[in-house]
Amino acid sequence: MDVERTDLPGIGLRHEFRTTRGQHAAVISHHTGRRDVVVYDRNDPDTALAILTLTPDEANGLAELLGTARLVERLAQLNKQATGLVTSQTPIATDSVYDGQTLGDTQARTRTGASIVAVVRGSEVIASPRPDFRFRGGDIVVVVGTEEGTAAVAQILAHG
Repeated sequence: MDVERTDLPGIGLRHEFRTTRGQHAAVISHHTGRRDVVVYDRNDPDTALAILTLTPDEANGLAELLGTARLVERLAQLNKQATGLVTSQTPIATDSVYDGQTLGDTQARTRTGASIVAVVRGSEVIASPRPDFRFRGGDIVVVVGTEEGTAAVAQILAHG
């Protein structure tokens, strides 16, 4: 799906797209955190058929619903495609040396060959966290790699 991003000065951002069925929609992200999901008329791109206004918590909840299913699907596909590839979930303890540290600080991929593909924080799923992502005690780290690699990442996160 192609997404067109447009800056909206004084408002935020608009991410506009068309579905494979030809439906035209956009998500407007306001600086306040509010999100508007807009569905446009197919025949008149200036006419909104419906606008769903979401609070920041509602937008996060919807993103979790959509993102969690997608993450689980991707992990299942990876497991089917790659023999010897496993996933594991490792908690970050509140007394861990990585509580407050970045993913990059772990050097997990370099040290083990396994990849940290997501972090579950409470009810939120952070897919594909960047190297500057900061861990917090209580996070659950989702790792993909060989059995040895994922075990090594668990050791790193537990003991430094």
